[in-house]
Amino acid sequence: MYEPEEDSYLLEKQVKKYAKKGMKVLDLGTGSCIQALAAKENGAEVLAADINPEAVNLAKAKGIESIKSDLFSKVKGKYDLIILNPPYLPEEAYEDKATKLFTTGGKQGHELIERFLKEAKKHLNKDGMILLVFSTLTGNVENLFKKYDYEFKKLDSKKVFFEEIFVYELK
Repeated sequence: MYEPEEDSYLLEKQVKKYAKKGMKVLDLGTGSCIQALAAKENGAEVLAADINPEAVNLAKAKGIESIKSDLFSKVKGKYDLIILNPPYLPEEAYEDKATKLFTTGGKQGHELIERFLKEAKKHLNKDGMILLVFSTLTGNVENLFKKYDYEFKKLDSKKVFFEEIFVYELK
């Protein structure tokens, strides 16, 4: 399971800012539940989803409604806020299979994000928004935002070692 790192904390800062009491929030790829917990602490109604059963059980143990789902495969309904801290690094031949599950977003790094973008609008309420984190190593994700007709703006960024991490808002 992915333990929180700089990207998680950068995203959490925005979740604390945007998740409000009474909102329906979906935390996809919940992992350690850091985003789901931040939204819940703000009074939002949260559903956490992850492909990893360990993450699902952790969310349940922390009192968060949770389901096992590969992105939107088991998700029903619409949400005011969808949070995604995806695996976004390009595939490395030497990386073991267990680690790839929570770090690798595909050959180029953005394939999982593209799968997400294809389906996300169907799960957003009319005035809903998405919070998404990725890095310079992921490639030109803004082109994907344009391809799938999202309005977007960069909310925050942080330089870390050999990459820059970004948090974007999408509508």
